[in-house]
Amino acid sequence: MFRGALEPWHLVLLILVIVLVFGSKKLPDMARSLGKSARILKSEAKAMKEEGKQAYNSAEPAEEQAPAQRTIQAAPGDVTSSRPVHEPTDTTQR
Repeated sequence: MFRGALEPWHLVLLILVIVLVFGSKKLPDMARSLGKSARILKSEAKAMKEEGKQAYNSAEPAEEQAPAQRTIQAAPGDVTSSRPVHEPTDTTQR
């Protein structure tokens, strides 16, 4: 049914139509944006896989681990370079 459907002149015609529709000035920006989106998607997928592995491995902990202390990075121009984030303590216990 689709034998020989994508020949070289089809690709040339497709590229010509894309250039005419979007213009030659916008195509590099669109390609750059597409590349950035692909990199972000790839890094997020990798982070999710690593997070899943950590959750699986921590489901059977051999010993209790202390939570790691988080640090907030200061914004440029801020007088403090960074400061630790203290987890809220439960004040309802008596």
